[in-house]
Amino acid sequence: MMNAGKLFIILGIVLVVIGLIWTFIGRLPGDISFKKGNFSFHFPIMTSIVVSIILTLIFYIMGKFR
Repeated sequence: MMNAGKLFIILGIVLVVIGLIWTFIGRLPGDISFKKGNFSFHFPIMTSIVVSIILTLIFYIMGKFR
């Protein structure tokens, strides 16, 4: 079993990588944005699809190595 220190280091690195990637894919073409007056609405549909595909691939690869 992995000790807590290594787990937190790996979790921190993963979160930093996700944060860096998220800045690049935060507003892809296909995302719905609506702004009128002081109201704005943003629905990241294309970003959600891309994240879903990436997570599916990651979990598929992890499942193959189990």
